[in-house]
Amino acid sequence: MRIVQPGQIVITVGDPAGVGPEITCQALADLGEDARRVVRVVGPRETLERAASLTRTPLRFGDESRAGTVRLDDIPLPSPITTGRIDPAAGDAAYRAIVRAVEIVTDEGGCICTAPINKEAMNLAGHAFDGHTGLLAHLTGSAASFMLLASEKLSTIHVSTHVSLADAIRRIEPARVLATIAAGAAHLRRIGIAQPRIAVAGLNPHCGEHGLFGDEDDRCIAPAVAEARAQGIDAHGPISPDTVFYRASQGEFDLVVAQYHDQGHIPTKLIAFDTTVNVSLGLPIDRSSVDHGTAFDIAGTGRASHANMMAALAYARRLADAPRPVAAAELAA
Repeated sequence: MRIVQPGQIVITVGDPAGVGPEITCQALADLGEDARRVVRVVGPRETLERAASLTRTPLRFGDESRAGTVRLDDIPLPSPITTGRIDPAAGDAAYRAIVRAVEIVTDEGGCICTAPINKEAMNLAGHAFDGHTGLLAHLTGSAASFMLLASEKLSTIHVSTHVSLADAIRRIEPARVLATIAAGAAHLRRIGIAQPRIAVAGLNPHCGEHGLFGDEDDRCIAPAVAEARAQGIDAHGPISPDTVFYRASQGEFDLVVAQYHDQGHIPTKLIAFDTTVNVSLGLPIDRSSVDHGTAFDIAGTGRASHANMMAALAYARRLADAPRPVAAAELAA
């Protein structure tokens, strides 16, 4: 029997050798006791207690939620680690924390909020995934997932993410572009935008100038936009990538579909580096995340800013409170 915990947020502390434990403790302290009652943390107890001491945050971690205590699912480290260094033991702990978090929200509901992992450490531990999004898709049995970068001034969703630029270009085909548009539109409607305005960036300079600089815009992107509009989505494009992000940042569009990782990440991080939130779409669970790395160079110093973690938790709060659409399989059950 599924036990539903309304509004629950499950935080994974990421790679324990990075800044994840520190920013988690700082954010938990800023949340206040009332907000912490619906929070559950997954990660190594010893690392969190050390981070709480380092950041001078008066937190206690326990097996149950009670006054003054943050509920913790302890993920013991398989061997000692050194803060600020890539270590397969840390990568393994990060992986096991994500697995546990998926189990929790699958059984109880809520939203996962993730601190940063190190992909190299996780792969060294034998977990061959390109990052959180791919791992979460694997754990939930999802055929596809999409990365959304959300901020107040500019939000982008990506047709492809952690692949080479050559592979990204090969992945631009009408069905994939259409699925990305549809996923972005559905998400924005879920969080309260009744008729999202979606711009679709072109791939080539000036969208290829009708074949002068490549035909992908005419052959793959334009048909996907036309089909999205036929389905009732307010989609526009392809629009030249050298102007579309500026136009969206000025309020003309609610979301830009970027064709590959850096096309969407560079403008979003330039405009809102500290407040951009990484959101996974297309999964049967909800997940938000910080949009920065493990920062090994400052890990263990207490200097890491937790501003982005606060933004990720605020978005997680929106998702945990927003009803999820019912899947067809659930309706048939």
